[in-house]
Amino acid sequence: MSLPRRRFLSLTGGLAAAAVGLSACGSNTGRPDPAASTSGGSANKPTLSQWYHEYGEDGVQDAVKRYAAAYDKATVNVKWNAGEYEKLVAAALLTDKVPDVFEYGNGPTLDMIKAGQVVDLTETLGDARSQFSAPVIAPMIWEDKVWAIPQTVDMQMLYYRKSALEKAGVQPPQTLEELINAAKAVKTKDMGGFFAGNDGGLGVLGSLLIWSAGLEYLNADKTNIGFDDPAMYNGLKQFQSFNTDNGLLESASADWFDASPLINGETAMQWTGLWVLPEVQDSLGDDFGVIPFPKIGTSGRLAVPTGAFSSVVAAKGVDPEAAKEFVRWLWVEREDFQVDFSNSYGTHIPAKTSLAPRADKLATGAGAEAATFVAEYGHGPDLLWTPAIQQAYTAALSNVVKKKADPKAEIAKVARTAQAEIKRVNG
Repeated sequence: MSLPRRRFLSLTGGLAAAAVGLSACGSNTGRPDPAASTSGGSANKPTLSQWYHEYGEDGVQDAVKRYAAAYDKATVNVKWNAGEYEKLVAAALLTDKVPDVFEYGNGPTLDMIKAGQVVDLTETLGDARSQFSAPVIAPMIWEDKVWAIPQTVDMQMLYYRKSALEKAGVQPPQTLEELINAAKAVKTKDMGGFFAGNDGGLGVLGSLLIWSAGLEYLNADKTNIGFDDPAMYNGLKQFQSFNTDNGLLESASADWFDASPLINGETAMQWTGLWVLPEVQDSLGDDFGVIPFPKIGTSGRLAVPTGAFSSVVAAKGVDPEAAKEFVRWLWVEREDFQVDFSNSYGTHIPAKTSLAPRADKLATGAGAEAATFVAEYGHGPDLLWTPAIQQAYTAALSNVVKKKADPKAEIAKVARTAQAEIKRVNG
């Protein structure tokens, strides 16, 4: 079964490079045979290949082929890729048979950029750079150069049943302490208080515990982590207590990314994604609301994670200049296609902030609130947040929550890993 666009958001914070040391993926690259390079177009037009991962929403494949066919300056052949898409891309980039244009979660990896596998799109984007949501485009910028153009945005937020909170006499929580107390207040013998996954929220909430404490992945000079701080230690202790509290639902009929636990009445509050909004609306009507993740501590802030599949141009493509022109045409100029891509196949937010009101699913209610959350409270990955750092952080979080380890000591381990990793990457 193919997966919807939300897939990469389930790994927020762990989206750094798929390994670049993969073996080549063979000749099935989506590029036509040389003898057929002008098929479907005139002899003086370049032929470009464009890769997408396999989307789960109905209609997406037909839509992207329709967009490509509308471009008159090149023949664009779309390749739909099932399977482990990130590995396919990483392998293809090591060969001479690369896709001219390919999408990638939150832009190319730092390894791709440093290896010269992708093209600088700063001038391609030009003055339109300011039209894109700042937290969405930030992960695509390295050394003040833009390496991808966002296609559409996904995000996560906290859904709650209004009637359950009203019955318990509590307001939608604005702090982690209020969330813990509200979860206990709304819990009944048949319904849990708060659900964020069958691992107790360790996977999906990890990054939010940093951002909601008012901290960042990395420090200001990008030499180490930015959360080796008392605010983080205290927040982790709070989260540790939440995992031992009976208000947290640790096991449900589906995982956090599925709306079933909320809809079925298994939980009064659930952390999940924008993609379930239509299903929740159909099932609960007006009996739900949405909020960002609550603040942690006195210096905390509301936060939501964001992510965007983005269009990248390969350096070894047949015609990088023609590929850049196509990417600009599709993801900067053709706003009608951009709205269609975000609004007609599932529920997503157009990458350009001005286009959100044109997406009818975001025009009012919870959809409109979600679009506002991205602009005001959105956070995305950092190119220097490598898989090794993510693994160290995940281990630390698990040790604190499950083994009652000391938060300060565990974060210190993450700091040592991060310092070595950042030095390696910048070496």
